[in-house]
Amino acid sequence: MGLPMTAALDSDSLSEQDERDLRDMLETAGFFQLPDVINSSGPGGDRFLYRLTVEVEAEQHTVEMSDSAVPSELRPLVERLTTASRRARSSSRPP
Repeated sequence: MGLPMTAALDSDSLSEQDERDLRDMLETAGFFQLPDVINSSGPGGDRFLYRLTVEVEAEQHTVEMSDSAVPSELRPLVERLTTASRRARSSSRPP
């Protein structure tokens, strides 16, 4: 439906375990070595588009991709952020 969902995670607001998990996901995916844009190899419309920006100390990197182009190593991080975004969205809706 073209509705943007956003999630921001600040490591200062996370438990030590959650912060460690996120850092592990970034390292496993080789996030800072990924290209700025990851294109899907096949045609298609109606896809989710992701833009992930990560800042760690003085380093920042952004990666854009569609759901069909998400590398398997990056999928756990995308799923984690999607869940966080949905939670934030549902908690901000009026009852």
